[in-house]
Amino acid sequence: MLQLDAVQTLAFAGLALFLGYALCRVIPVLGRYNLPPPVIGGLVFAIVAWIAYERDTALWTMDTSLQTPLMVAFFTTIGFNASLKLLKISGRQVMVFLALASVFAVAQNLLGMAVAVGFDLPPLFGVLAGSTTLTGGPATGLAFAPLFEEAGIRGAESIAIASAMGGIVLGGLVGGPVVTVLIRRFGLVSTRPQDHHAPDDDASGLLMTEAQREFSALKSIVAILVAMWIGSWVSGWISATGITLPAYVGAMLVGALIRNIDDASGLFRIPVPTVELIGNICLALFLAVALMNLKLWELAGLAMPLVVNLGVQVVMVAAFCLVVFRMMGRDYDAAVMGGGFIGFMLGTTANAMAVMRTLVERYGVAPRAFLVAPLVGAFFIDFTNALIITGFINFFD
Repeated sequence: MLQLDAVQTLAFAGLALFLGYALCRVIPVLGRYNLPPPVIGGLVFAIVAWIAYERDTALWTMDTSLQTPLMVAFFTTIGFNASLKLLKISGRQVMVFLALASVFAVAQNLLGMAVAVGFDLPPLFGVLAGSTTLTGGPATGLAFAPLFEEAGIRGAESIAIASAMGGIVLGGLVGGPVVTVLIRRFGLVSTRPQDHHAPDDDASGLLMTEAQREFSALKSIVAILVAMWIGSWVSGWISATGITLPAYVGAMLVGALIRNIDDASGLFRIPVPTVELIGNICLALFLAVALMNLKLWELAGLAMPLVVNLGVQVVMVAAFCLVVFRMMGRDYDAAVMGGGFIGFMLGTTANAMAVMRTLVERYGVAPRAFLVAPLVGAFFIDFTNALIITGFINFFD
């Protein structure tokens, strides 16, 4: 049996991560539905461990002490992306879209709780299988899993991944067809139908010297570490009030504060793209470690509640897409935003972007949709969803 220390575990997770990327290239359907490579690779290792468990064999033991710092680092970078300056761009549209997403996250939890009670499960099972893993995706699900474990939900990490993966697949499947029906039903057209591609995420940028790149990376790493350091104090102060919060909330709030001070003063000149890159690396390694350590056998007996919950959640988000369409302007951009809404309310922002890109490649560009949906899906909904989940946990625990 392999006995891995923290560094060896991280290296092992790196191998799982690249296995996931290889599988996504070799099996096109995995890439088509934007299944995260770290999740795919980690699941392969988790399935191998499950098979060994069924034969009363343990293949490895892992030191997962670096899992939490990686998770906190990722959510800290989410905080650095939460710029109020960006929120002011098309501010009313962003605020309306965020309000709709937040209301729907509450509805996801209420519906999930109803399903849980119907199967004689604790109500918090429905919250874990609701906005925690559908709006939040696998990262948020795994981040909150320890709190659900403390509240009595056994196998919370396995449940989180099963729910999140199901949501990602269904979000990729459902978003395009639902919006296509809207476009055809209301005869919607793009204002520039001749341009059949989505705008580039970053069409500009200056070349940097090697020294500048090194300084940019160093500044980003130090900024993240400082935010994590101060954030640990903030989380401690909040926890002292008796409120249950995941470990990352303080660091995420500090990251947002630093970013907005920087936007207003130019004091730090934090290279946000580099911060985001580091965050994505931390997320990939965090997910790989977490997935490899999953105990899939703990899901026995919960398959049916999860399937039923996903089914009714898909029906609800498809119906709510009409509300999004009407509230966001009843035009072509609003319809494409509805596709993005389905994508990130059932999975991840990557899912949302993939759905919207598929639509604009066929029907024409939707510039407003590509401004509003990523801002809400990638940054602001993480803040409101964390508050929503925390509220449910503290109320029902």
